[in-house]
Amino acid sequence: MALDRQPHLIGDPVELRPATADDFDALFAVAGDPLIWEVHPAHDRWQESVFRRFFADGLASGGMLVAIDRASGAVIGSSRYDFGRAEPDEVEIGWTFLARSHWGGRYNGEMKRLLLDHAFTGVSRVMFMIGETNIRSRRAIEKVGGKLTDRRHHAEMAGQPVIHVIYTIDRSGSAG
Repeated sequence: MALDRQPHLIGDPVELRPATADDFDALFAVAGDPLIWEVHPAHDRWQESVFRRFFADGLASGGMLVAIDRASGAVIGSSRYDFGRAEPDEVEIGWTFLARSHWGGRYNGEMKRLLLDHAFTGVSRVMFMIGETNIRSRRAIEKVGGKLTDRRHHAEMAGQPVIHVIYTIDRSGSAG
């Protein structure tokens, strides 16, 4: 079964919908906060030229979604589905960011629940690639059931070599 990477997912308190080119300004208004990226390997993503590339890549991927606060209707972040680094019967969920005003509550967990529930309609496993030193994101994935694997990915981000660790969640909820 093929996975629709452009779903419209509605939960409480957040909604995810396919991104369009018209979403740049609203997403950059969120992503332009340097504190969102301070522990992320791409710590320069708050800069407009860097975010513009990130946004263009997201649109080109065919899997970028915009997160909306259902109470206010405000754009509060984004996430993405991608198959590029995934193994067979697996999809990657990543490139997620959320407005700091929505940290520490139900928003991230609900976004991940919506993304996972939808992913499991088409694949058996979801992977998350997280910068090795990004403890904030690692703890967030662990809170939703992510299991650390022995898989690693090496890349360069913001001009520096970076090691990413891979977490997985299986449809059954067991370790990946």
